[in-house]
Amino acid sequence: MEPGRLAEASSCDGWTVRELIAHVVSGNLMFTAMVSGGGAPAGGDVLGDDPVQAFRDSLAGLKEAFAADGVMDKVFQTPMGERPAPRLVTTRVIEMSVHGWDLADSTGQTIELTEPVVEAAEAQLRMMLPGDRAGLPFGAEQTAPEGASPADRLAAFAGRKVA
Repeated sequence: MEPGRLAEASSCDGWTVRELIAHVVSGNLMFTAMVSGGGAPAGGDVLGDDPVQAFRDSLAGLKEAFAADGVMDKVFQTPMGERPAPRLVTTRVIEMSVHGWDLADSTGQTIELTEPVVEAAEAQLRMMLPGDRAGLPFGAEQTAPEGASPADRLAAFAGRKVA
């Protein structure tokens, strides 16, 4: 990613590209701490001078936390109540898929998501989201254009306007 693009507005209202990446990295760090029993990450700049490496490091830590022996059989206390580990994994997949689309859209790129990833994310979102999404981070479902990619269909379901 070109450093100059970090200050540009993202397709997430009110966030720059850097803030969008920081949101995803912070989420990865928070879930890693939740699952590994570590302390919550301190506030502040989670990206430092290399946002790409910060994301890669946060993802590696998240994968390691979920791969630990017995973790996938546990239930964890979250800000939204108790959640089994597989649901936490799906939550991160949703977050990274939708915000990955946001980042790609914001920077003139595309993102490829497989049909199984999109199906799992959409199924979980259908269970989680009420009919009226007012005030939620997910806007009202949009119509995806005919022939839209799986990533574009997920983005439209999550309330993004897909061209």
